[in-house]
Order: sequence, then C-alpha cells, then structure tokens
Amino acid sequence: MAEARSNALSVCNVVKVFGSGPGAVTALNDVSVNIEANEFFTLLGPSGCGKTTLLRLTAGFEQPTGGEIFLFGEEIENLPPHHRPVNTVFQHYALFPHMTVTENIGFGLKMLKWNASDIQARVSETLALVKMEAFATRKPAQMSGGQQQRIALARALAPRPKVLLLDEPLSALDLKLRQAMRQELKTLQRETGITFIFVTHDQEEALTMSDRIAVMSEGQIQQIGAPLDIYERPLNRFVADFIGDTNFITARIAAISGSKATCTAGGGLSFSTPMVGEHSKGDTVTLALRPEKIKLKAATARAKGSATIANATYLGTDTTYEIALTRDVMVTARDQNIAAGMGRFNAGDRVSLEFAAGSARMLTD
Repeated sequence: MAEARSNALSVCNVVKVFGSGPGAVTALNDVSVNIEANEFFTLLGPSGCGKTTLLRLTAGFEQPTGGEIFLFGEEIENLPPHHRPVNTVFQHYALFPHMTVTENIGFGLKMLKWNASDIQARVSETLALVKMEAFATRKPAQMSGGQQQRIALARALAPRPKVLLLDEPLSALDLKLRQAMRQELKTLQRETGITFIFVTHDQEEALTMSDRIAVMSEGQIQQIGAPLDIYERPLNRFVADFIGDTNFITARIAAISGSKATCTAGGGLSFSTPMVGEHSKGDTVTLALRPEKIKLKAATARAKGSATIANATYLGTDTTYEIALTRDVMVTARDQNIAAGMGRFNAGDRVSLEFAAGSARMLTD
C-alpha cells in the first residue's frame, strides 16, 4: 500500500469485536484513518466510543477482528508490542514505586540491552527534555502528580519511539496543572519530532494541542480535521454538540443560490449558509449556531425580529443569555464582559440578534 507508506499510522477498515454471539460488543466499526509523521493527532470522544481501543490496537495490546494497520508502511497486526516502535503513556503513570526516577527511566533501556554509558546519557537527556534534572534520585512517592507525569513521559521517550501513544495522560491532574501540561506536551512534540497520538474526552485539550482531531462516536469516526475546521465547520449534530456549546435551530430553506442557501427560522431569523447534502427549496434542515456568533443589540418592544432575554448568567469573562425568540424557540448567546461587572442586558430586556453570513452551519443530520 503506497498510501500507508507515506503515513506514520494507517488504519484501514478496522473492526474490533469483543466477545461473540448475542453478547458481542463492536468497539470499532470499519474505522479508517491516516496519521502523518510528526503530527500531533487526537482521538476525541465520549467514554466507550472506541478511541482507547484504537490506541490499544496500535500498541499491540489488542488484535483487530478485521482490517489492517500499518506503521510506517509495515503491516503490524501480528507484530508483538515489544517489536513495535511505539511507546504508551497511561492515565495512571505506572512508575515503579521502589525505583528512583533515574532507574524508572532507564529500566526500559536495560530491557532493550542498551549499554550502561548509553543509558546514563539518554536518561540525562530525557530528564533535561522534561525539565526534571533535579529529581533524578527521588522516588515516585516523593513527587507530585504533575512531576510523576513528566517522568512517565521521559520514560516513554527514552527509547526514541517513532510514535508516542498517550491515553488520557492529563485526566488525573488538577485543572491548573492540566492547562500547563497541555502547552508542555505540544512543545515536547515539536522538539522531538515524534508522532503523538493523544486520546481524550476533553474538547479543550483537543482544540488547544492538536494538529488534527478525529471525533469518534459509537465505534466510528464522525469527522477528521484541524481544530478550526472541527469547531467552525462541524459535519453533523454529534460533532457540533460534542465540541463546544451550540444552538440547534430548525429552519426551512427559503432559497438556494449555487452552493448557498437562505434559511428562515422562528422569531423572524434568516440565515445564509453553505449547502450541505442534497436539498430543495422548502426542505426542513438543522442549523448549528455557536452562542458567541450572536451579537445582541438593545431593541424596542415593537422592533421587528426582537426577542426577550429570559435569563442572564455571569461567568466572569463572559455573560450567557437565554433568549426567547418565540414561546417555543430559545437560543443561547454569549457576550464578552469588556467593562467591569455584569453584562449589558438583564432578564426581561428586549434585544435584536445579529450574526455574520455563514455563522450558522447546515448539518447532515
């Protein structure tokens, strides 16, 4: 497969079924994806969507029921884990508690039969890479969770794997440390040039670190793209709902001009949006509109297309507004708090809604 050779990892029509008979569970259903060399690629989705199963198949901890997996052009389904040029960093760091940091990092290199001087040099190099040189003689119990995670990363990087698999490695850390580690991981990936395949259910982690994201649901990939594409141009309702906050608006196609459609919805709203799928004038479609795309202006009670603020919630940097367009149609808008204090509007205020052409996205389902 020529295509497989141009990628770090090529997954081709992979199926994974656990069990047999009526109780069988399909964890992956005809999954295909190409991950480029030196890419930070994220598998994103809720628990049980198949992302960790795909990672375990890549590592060799599980075998596919069907399909093919290529690592730098080599078919690896039947290759044992220790013969694959990959390493895994787990959610729980799995450090040896009785060993020092130096011993933990050097353990894998010993198993690979590196000589003592090379091990010492590589341990020093990886400790410098994760900025943990001062902790060389400590044991895991003498370090914080974030420090232990850096050592787990150093240990995984020490043998110079071609691909590093990261299975929710930040989920056990507190919020501030998690945010700091995101940038460190991305910097580490750029410095080493290693392909990172990162598993998470955290959309913010995926958006801030990834070159590309695969959004997964129920054993299938729903969409693959750069963070900007995934957020701004979701293909379907699941992707739009899983990534960020979204208003789902039922609308009718009023006119079609080339690749654009004009859609109307409750409350007198009108949207210009790119066409998705095969539709005709008069069809009912679902639109996704991000809350921050909506701009609010004060309106008089008689203003055409005006709506009523049903609720305002102060969130520090932003204020979110629940807005009643009609008795049955509600949307949420988010407005940045530029001036000190609460947002500009209160419950009961009349407002008009504005948004740029193309802000709403037509969904496939």
